[in-house]
Amino acid sequence: MRCESIKQGIDCTFMTKKGCSFNGGKCHPVVESCEGCERQLAVEVGSYCLAFPDPGAKWRRGACNLATHVKNGNGNKETTQKLNPLKASKRKAAGR
Repeated sequence: MRCESIKQGIDCTFMTKKGCSFNGGKCHPVVESCEGCERQLAVEVGSYCLAFPDPGAKWRRGACNLATHVKNGNGNKETTQKLNPLKASKRKAAGR
């Protein structure tokens, strides 16, 4: 349904016929950590997240998983594997 409270005219999954069903009946504004995210919507009363009604809750335990401005560092790490010195010396002796 379309939001009729803060983000007027935007499709919101929390909007029902009785109004906003989220805690408190309205969305919360974005926090400082959200600055630069592409999922922000700027309206007259402030900036709000299009993906989640309470952005502060997403940042309490680390980075928001929906943030577009935060890069996930897991894929870029070089894996360093610990080598057994005995096996390494045997491989070297065998010419591998």
